[in-house]
Parts: sequence; structure tokens; C-alpha cells
Amino acid sequence: MELNEFVRLSILEDIGSGDHTSLACIPSAATGKAKLLVKGNGILAGISAAKAIFEAIDPMLVVEILLNDGAAIKHGDIAFLVSGSQQSILKAERLVLNVMQRMSGIATFTSLVVAQLQGTKTKVLDTRKTTPLFRFFEKEAVRIGGGTNHRFGLYDMIMLKDNHIDYAGGIKNAIEKTHEYLKKNQLNLKVEIEVRNLDELDQVLAIGNIDRIMLDNFDIEMLKKAVVRVAGRFETEASGGIALQNIKQYAQTGVDFISMGQLTHSIKSLDLSLKAVLD
Repeated sequence: MELNEFVRLSILEDIGSGDHTSLACIPSAATGKAKLLVKGNGILAGISAAKAIFEAIDPMLVVEILLNDGAAIKHGDIAFLVSGSQQSILKAERLVLNVMQRMSGIATFTSLVVAQLQGTKTKVLDTRKTTPLFRFFEKEAVRIGGGTNHRFGLYDMIMLKDNHIDYAGGIKNAIEKTHEYLKKNQLNLKVEIEVRNLDELDQVLAIGNIDRIMLDNFDIEMLKKAVVRVAGRFETEASGGIALQNIKQYAQTGVDFISMGQLTHSIKSLDLSLKAVLD
């Protein structure tokens, strides 16, 4: 969804027939200034989105950016100042905060995960476990936090998971049908396939014709064996049961990627506040 459409629908949801609180007590010609106050420690994300939201709501609002996306922040920092119509500032306030708080929470947690991966070759990936219609912001926050984006949706990569394989009649059928489909439709998409055990891994290695193997719910010892068997012929990705507390051990197996739904589906938003600046 394009940003302007996201803003339009979000404002429609929030304002409805009008921001009657602001309309009741704030003169339409009144101007002022507000600051984005940081109330927690972490990584800042959503500055670019906030600026675009302000511009979409009122092009006359002026945003002075003091801290950029990716900055390490602490309680008491001021990320930006916005000045212009008081009614417009109030109209944008909650949407800006909702976006920035969640994005900053995701970026903060992602940065903690990335720190655990230092000294290994492993990169952390996000997943499609995202908030509907908010995926762009969540995946951008992962990137700002130092993570790597997996596929954005169902359209930009082939990912043969357990249900696809079962419905297709097995690994061999799933891979063959996939390549028939790609050839018929003249599509150039990478192919990833999920395996649930070493037997399925051996089947995939015998067939080939894929780009990446997802090793799903493998414990650390089984993952070590799997990485050795793959021997660099294909990219490897570990998924399932991996958290901040044990990701280092999984990375030390030599796997190329670790995907974590937790990056986007169960993080705590960072505390931010938009406060009026009074002369």
C-alpha cells in the first residue's frame, strides 16, 4: 500500500466526521510547535515515515529532524520538532506515534538480535508474520535495526513449505511443478523449500534445482549435521524455536540465515511522546 493511501485510510479511521476536540478548542488559524520526546532507550525508527505523514496531512507543516532513523536513543532525547497549524499537528499526532513507537520497538529488538550474531556469518531475516497493511513499516524497521528482509509477500519468491509439499504430493512433485509453472509464466523467482528432518533434506539434495533450504524446527545438533550435508551447495535458513537467548548457538552452526517471526509479531513498542512546545 502506498504511504498516502495508508495515511488517508488511517486518518479516516481515526477522525471520522471530524476531530471535534481540536475543532472545539483550537482556533483554525492557530500555529505552534511540538517535539517528539523519547521516553525509553533503544533504536529510533520511523523518522522518514513521520515526515511523510505530516506532509500528507498538511504540506505546510515544517519538520526539523534532530535524530535520524537508526540512531541510538535514550530517555530525554528529542527526535524532531514540528511546527505549523496546531490542528494539523494534533490530527497527525497519534498516527505518527503509532507508527514510530512500533517501528522503534522492532528496530530496537532487531539490533539486540544482530548484536548476538557478531562474529558469525549468519544474518537474521524477518517473516510474513506482520500486521496486515503495516508490513512495509515493520520490514523497514527490521532493516533499520540491522536485520535483513526476507520476501515481502507471496509474489516475490517461491517458498515451498510443508503444506505446499504435502498438497503437491511430495518434495519431488513440488519442485518439478514449481519449475514447470515458472517456465510457463516466464517468471524468474528464487525457490526455497522447507524440510522437517534429515530424510527430507537428503531428498532435496538429491533433486536440487532450488536456491535455499529452510531447516524448520531443527535442534542445534541436527542443524550442525544439516549444514555439513548441504556443504555450501545451497543457502541454508534455520527457523523455529529460535529466540534472543539461543540465537548465537544456532548461528555458530554455520547456517546462512535465521528467520524470526518474533522480530515483528511480538515486540514491545518503544515509549515516545509528542509534546507541545510553549514559548
